[in-house]
Amino acid sequence: MAASAPRSPWYRILYIQVLIAVAVGIAVGYFFPDQGKALKPLGDGFVKLIKMMIAPIIFCTVVHGVASIGDLKKLGRIGGKTLLYFEIVSTLALAIGLLVVNVLKPGAGFHVNPADLGAKAAQTAHEFVDKAHALSTTDFLLNIIPSSFVGAFTSGDLLQVLFLALLTAFALTALGSRGAPVLQVIDRTSEVFFAIMQMVVKVAPIGAFGAMAFTIGSYGIGSLQKLLALMLGFYVTAALFVILVLGGIARWCGFSIFLFLRYIKEELLLVLGTSSSESALPSMIQKLRGLGCAPATVGLVVPTGYSFNLDGTNIYMAMAAVFLAQATDTPLDLGQQLSLLVVAMITSKGASGVTGAGFITLAATLAVVPGIPIESLALLVGIDRFMSECRALTNLIGNGVATVAISRWEGEVSVEVLNANLRDPVTLPPPGA
Repeated sequence: MAASAPRSPWYRILYIQVLIAVAVGIAVGYFFPDQGKALKPLGDGFVKLIKMMIAPIIFCTVVHGVASIGDLKKLGRIGGKTLLYFEIVSTLALAIGLLVVNVLKPGAGFHVNPADLGAKAAQTAHEFVDKAHALSTTDFLLNIIPSSFVGAFTSGDLLQVLFLALLTAFALTALGSRGAPVLQVIDRTSEVFFAIMQMVVKVAPIGAFGAMAFTIGSYGIGSLQKLLALMLGFYVTAALFVILVLGGIARWCGFSIFLFLRYIKEELLLVLGTSSSESALPSMIQKLRGLGCAPATVGLVVPTGYSFNLDGTNIYMAMAAVFLAQATDTPLDLGQQLSLLVVAMITSKGASGVTGAGFITLAATLAVVPGIPIESLALLVGIDRFMSECRALTNLIGNGVATVAISRWEGEVSVEVLNANLRDPVTLPPPGA
């Protein structure tokens, strides 16, 4: 086991810096809203820096991980277990969201007439629906195939990058020893990308400060009181999902969900500040490897999970859709809600961890399920930024637990080693070491 990292002064610890930046951002946005709105470029710029590195890191990680397996039969086994796990847990998240929103009924008594929301609000809602319509009507398989090899890295679609990475890994596996030099180059290239990412992450406090100041300055805290019931219900539901469902999976795998949350606290605070689970993806990959999970499993499960295992997004879509029906006095019987669940299972696939993706997938779901007025989406525009933080946090935790579960399922790491690394994190090896 590698030696433990030396302890840094508290003010140099990244998650402490992010936490302070978030608090200062909230204060600036609350007391100086105009200045807070002007700080939006800081948050957007940091997220763009992160997104700039996501595609090459995912490509290198997946290619090296999958090609290193060598045994296509084993690869198929891991892939099959991963997709089975994702489908079961994602469906459970949707079902829990539907159950809670029907019990709490946060939208009951609103009696909102969509026509009263105003022309501007209706136009905003229809803009999201137009984006969602393109998402829901595009042939899913064709959308996975990029228009060019380079295009996959510029489209921002992780599924396209994953598709190319798998093709490349299969080709290198088929080449055998002749593909080994190329695999080594990809491995060393990934070290460069991770080194760049380490530099980018150091400015995370600045990005978190700007993003939080803009959010509070733009929407305020007091203006959200009418929708507080939905927000609290969503946060409580997500917390219960993490503790009970993901915690139950963790216990079955032999570790504590609370130890795991402490282990990834830096990533959680980074996501809290940026509202994007993608901002923590590279460091999450390294930390999961540091727990003892095989690089091949991490390289396959984590990127796939960002498109197929969005637990927080699923909970949000189920609760928000029924909330809008309740708020507009639109009756939804059990059959219609089950139809909503099936549609949400489909539209949630391919949504990334980028801020706002959950709102667009919600629009896609409403566009397919008739009855709920499309204009009612305008009710959620003001609070979506606050909801996106919880979505992203739950998505990140869900994908982390999924990776450890698949790794334990494959017998790659023992309970003893896993818990030892959770309690005493080791210095992470560089990619490919």
